[in-house]
Amino acid sequence: MTDPSCASAAAHTRKARQFQPRHDRRAVVIGHALGVLALGVLALGLPFAVVVFTAPAAPSGGLIWDFSMGLGFGALAMVTLQFALTGRLRWVTHPFGADIVYLAHRYLSWGALLLMGAHFALLYVFHQPALGVLNPFQARWELTAGRVALLCFAALVVTSQWRRALGLRYEWWRGLHLVLAITGFMAAIAHVLGVGTLTGTPQKRVLWLGVTLGWLGLLVFTRIIRPWLQTRNPWRVVGTHDEGGGVRRLELAPEGRALTRWKPGQFAWLTVGHSPFGMVQHPFTISTAPEHGPNLSFAIKALGDHSRAFAQTQIGARAYVDGPYGAFSVDRMTRATGFVMIAGGVGITPVMANLHALAARRDRRPVIVLYANPSWDKVAFRDDLERLRKCLNMTLVHVLDDPPEGWDGERGQIDFDILTRHLAADTRDWPHLLCGPGPMIASLRADLQRLGVRDRHMDYEIFELV
Repeated sequence: MTDPSCASAAAHTRKARQFQPRHDRRAVVIGHALGVLALGVLALGLPFAVVVFTAPAAPSGGLIWDFSMGLGFGALAMVTLQFALTGRLRWVTHPFGADIVYLAHRYLSWGALLLMGAHFALLYVFHQPALGVLNPFQARWELTAGRVALLCFAALVVTSQWRRALGLRYEWWRGLHLVLAITGFMAAIAHVLGVGTLTGTPQKRVLWLGVTLGWLGLLVFTRIIRPWLQTRNPWRVVGTHDEGGGVRRLELAPEGRALTRWKPGQFAWLTVGHSPFGMVQHPFTISTAPEHGPNLSFAIKALGDHSRAFAQTQIGARAYVDGPYGAFSVDRMTRATGFVMIAGGVGITPVMANLHALAARRDRRPVIVLYANPSWDKVAFRDDLERLRKCLNMTLVHVLDDPPEGWDGERGQIDFDILTRHLAADTRDWPHLLCGPGPMIASLRADLQRLGVRDRHMDYEIFELV
């Protein structure tokens, strides 16, 4: 077990200096984010420019017809962008955090589905003859392909939004998601090429060829090349530790190239006992500080699906790591004069990684940690937190919903009154790092805003990523 004591921190002081950022990278990150957003807008807008401004223009079928064609084209452009958002491309996720990118993917998927539905509905109501018969055995193949695409994307959104209600295990859902996405995209491209409305010029045909090849390239990279690279850098489980609260920590040692350039608080996709080409992968926070590498630790709580099997992994198991990802790190806040960290349940994991890094660097900036749990026996990293409290300039506040007899600490849930008691006025401009269930984060945001903390001083880790 990593010893976060002050003695251990002192032993790592020389190594820590090489990890300590020398300047505030906020301007660089903002520039990176604006660049990614600009590329996204360009990816959506450039195809429209090619379709509209390359002659000869397609004959107009009237305002509703043209509007419907535009909706269909916009939907396909948004669908194409989804593959980039879910491809774990670090240059895309780095400035925002992978959880935010996945949330954007979820909302844009709903938008794309609505555009597809509106495209079909307008034609069905106002230009029904153009749709022909709905029977797939009698309809023209290109029209059937469009309907197959619509059904695939509808199934994608429904099974993703209500996966748990439908009883889909995570690994089954991932396989279904991949099959539906590939089938839907191929059917959509076949529909566009078969109908021919948007492929009447060489420029337009080059456009659709480029879209298809780009999609195929991304698919090959994510499903073949990246897993193959992981097989060349396997890891081995060398330790398992009970951290309390139902949390099990796995320690991995590299058998190939060690992970580089990771920041405290980031996470990685972990595969244990399976091939990296499979579907059994989960995102877990790297609970080790970079200063304590090259071994990595992952704190795992059995919350269902395959996470229970991960938590029960035995020493000696082969593992594969894809990362790092995420932006929930003190390394992005180098000019902060102090930190407020608020966690609920297993949301303490990225907070622990950041605390371990601060301890290894002998960082004396003040840290206030508020940690909510249902009961005392559900508190993970209890002993670790106590050692860190003595090592760092740290105030630790446990908040229990059902405290034991004789408890004289905070009770209930972290609310405005508790925040007011423990966060002095001079902490309003400190970074506030929040990690926990979605409803908890929403409530904390409102209470912190009421307290006078600006949104730009709040950072969230939405650990219910999948």
